Amino acid sequence: MKIEKIQALRGPNIWSIRRKKLIQMRLDLEEMENYPTNKIDGFRERIEKLIPSLFTHRCSEGVEGGFFHRIETGTWMGHVIEHIALEIQTLAGMDVGFGRTRETKSPGVYNVVFNYIEENAGTYAAEEAVNIARALIDNTEYDINACIQKLKEIRERVRLGPSTGSIVEEAVSRKIPWIRLGTNSLVQLGYGVNQQRFQATITGKTSSIAVDIACNKELTKKMLHDAAIPVPIGDLVVDEEELSSVIKKIGYPIVLKPLDGNHGKGSSINVNDWEAAKIGLEHAQKYSRKVIVEKYITGYDFRVLVINNKMVAAARRVPAHVVGDGELNLQELIDKENKDPRRGYGHENVLTEIEIDKDTLELLEKLQYTLETVPQRGEVVYLKSTANLSTGGTSIDVTDMVHPENITMAERVSKIIGLDVCGIDIMAENLTQPLKESGAAIIEVNAAPGFRMHLAPSEGLPRNVAAPVVDMLYPPGKPFTIPIIAVTGTNGKTTTTRLISHIVKSNGYRVGFTTSDGIYIQNTMLSKGDTTGPLSAEFVLKDPTVEFAVLETARGGILRSGLGYAQCDIGVLTNIEEDHLGMNDIHNLKDLTKVKRVVLDSVKKNGWSVLNADNEYSMKIINDLDSNVAIFSMDENNPHIVKFAKEGKITCIYEEGFVTIKKGDWKIRIGKAKDFPITMEGKARFMIENVLAASLASYLYGFGIEDISNSLRTFIPSAQLTPGRLNIFKFKNFKVLIDFAHNPSGYEAIEDYLKNVESTKKIGIISGVGDRRDGDIRECGKIAGRMFDHIIIRNEKHLRGRTEEEINGLIIEGMQSSGRNVSYEIIPKEIEALKHAMGMAEEGTFITALSDVISNAIDLVQDYQARESMEDDKNS
Repeated sequence: MKIEKIQALRGPNIWSIRRKKLIQMRLDLEEMENYPTNKIDGFRERIEKLIPSLFTHRCSEGVEGGFFHRIETGTWMGHVIEHIALEIQTLAGMDVGFGRTRETKSPGVYNVVFNYIEENAGTYAAEEAVNIARALIDNTEYDINACIQKLKEIRERVRLGPSTGSIVEEAVSRKIPWIRLGTNSLVQLGYGVNQQRFQATITGKTSSIAVDIACNKELTKKMLHDAAIPVPIGDLVVDEEELSSVIKKIGYPIVLKPLDGNHGKGSSINVNDWEAAKIGLEHAQKYSRKVIVEKYITGYDFRVLVINNKMVAAARRVPAHVVGDGELNLQELIDKENKDPRRGYGHENVLTEIEIDKDTLELLEKLQYTLETVPQRGEVVYLKSTANLSTGGTSIDVTDMVHPENITMAERVSKIIGLDVCGIDIMAENLTQPLKESGAAIIEVNAAPGFRMHLAPSEGLPRNVAAPVVDMLYPPGKPFTIPIIAVTGTNGKTTTTRLISHIVKSNGYRVGFTTSDGIYIQNTMLSKGDTTGPLSAEFVLKDPTVEFAVLETARGGILRSGLGYAQCDIGVLTNIEEDHLGMNDIHNLKDLTKVKRVVLDSVKKNGWSVLNADNEYSMKIINDLDSNVAIFSMDENNPHIVKFAKEGKITCIYEEGFVTIKKGDWKIRIGKAKDFPITMEGKARFMIENVLAASLASYLYGFGIEDISNSLRTFIPSAQLTPGRLNIFKFKNFKVLIDFAHNPSGYEAIEDYLKNVESTKKIGIISGVGDRRDGDIRECGKIAGRMFDHIIIRNEKHLRGRTEEEINGLIIEGMQSSGRNVSYEIIPKEIEALKHAMGMAEEGTFITALSDVISNAIDLVQDYQARESMEDDKNS
């Protein structure tokens, strides 16, 4: 077996709109295609022994044990690998369950698809599932526990922390989109101008001054003391002399902690003698030169959480500990405690496994214990000096027991320090009495408090503390996304995208849009190149200045990693024509339709899908969409248009020279097509189609007819505004047209336009694209033979697996089948071909250069124009 490719899908995709996070592995079974599982001796027994939990997989049988039954009756190894990849992730604490395995057109080659929680872990699971299958086939040893541990380590290295994750989950439950910024816990909620950011539990609203105050424990204590909030007495020290002086003032027991510490690092509590105090000072100064020394307050460790100045939760924190039974030693008690199913590696479970570290050994040493000591029955032995859950501590929810006076005080504290998300550490016997009465004190205020102890306490009610954070970031009525119009199809995507963007911009929005030539924010190109994939869409949606997004969405990005957005308001499908077929398992128009419709399937239920009524394959999906549907056509008598009119639905048509919106039988004319510059005075019918699509999408969003009409009149096509889209350059004696057309339907659109162009001679510069099918290249040659008097064949820069001679031969075959005796020549380099064509141009010649890459051609032609203009100036 051989893995040909592994790719991570991160958005809506051809396998699932809802399940966005999928691994797609292209797997060649090679000789194993001839060996289903029932032909491999002992395979069922070996896989059941290695991974017995696969029994829970129902598979197509619909009952537990169904997958094992499929193995008995015979299934192919791709299907087995899918289930292994899912199960090893689940065993590593990442609960996944969706999978698909489908054979491609290549015999023995399968797409194995399964979902993942963490991308790196999913990729590793794909690779290891194949290794596990090989070991089972060959009857060799495989360490499944090591594999699962490795997956856990990968997960912990890349996953969002429990606090960050809880806020993301709450946002997702409200359909708020999110983007991870980088690889840490910095997250963006929402899109464009309506985005909010947070990192762990620090939000974009958190005051940096408040964070500085909270991080300065001495300043925090002073501010609270000045506000009549109970805090422990103590002082700041930098050496043993100052430490001795403070101890004389406050007496033992004491607490030592670094001034700038967090998460309990460097702290020593309940210190009762000078030697321990010196050790505590040395330990604290590993983290901060200045050390806080305070009177140790007896009682329990409580955490009160205040969000947006309202108390939302309180918990009692208990350091990691074991309880003696009079029989087991401490090591054995710790091992037993770690077997508690609630404990797991890192943050995978409610509780974290207890790790024996320096802190543990120092605490035991103070008790004159070792790991071999057997505690008495009922004796509690604390293993950590702090109660952090990340070191194995536990929490008990006490939210409903907090005295009203303590609630008021906690909310005051959050305002005094200025934190929007505030964790207040209190040492007290209980929180049912006012702090001043019980002798309790506030020990610390935290600017980035962890949520885990409240989300999943080991005792008591879980509290959804992420909800008030999202409430704060997005109060009722505040939008979290921006309007998104997505444009897909074979031809016309870029022009339609630019037309819609121009209409949006003309109506006062700051628009971000992606095209096959670059990413633009308000018509300023910020990134050059083919930017029609998910990363480019994300670029626009991450920009905090963008108010409206128009996203050209090509098949390549959808197949490579899915969409870069979860949902759009309007999806436009310009057409589905033969192009790039035979690549990436897309062999026919039915396959291509499946890819393109991903955009329409992502449209919100109350949004609109815009389809081309003149395009057969576009109409095949019209009844399968969950959104509202509107259609456009160059013919008002198109049967689909007639049917929509009878049903009172919205369409956009070209009739009697007008671009017209129809609502039922009512006509609302936007304007004459010839008045819109992009249509070349109405001669470019394919440009009129683009106008129809853009007008309909804009009207459905809510823009007025007059606003749409004025915008279309002011959209002036040019090499700068619409590069490679019917760019015409006028010279003294001839004209040059440069267009991106590179497939049969694109060539036919140019042919239709050239019928309306008067010229003495039409010269075409064409090339074949190596990754197209033979028939597509021949067809382009045939159409070129029909529309040109002389043809120059040049070579594309990237031959993509073919030779120049092979491609040129197919073009010539097509030209010769056109029924015309067209002269031709071969000039391999694009620039030389253009220079030659312009050099041979006579009075009235019309040169057409059709290319998959157009920037070089435009630069050359503009340079010639500039030179001709300079010559004219000299002669005048």
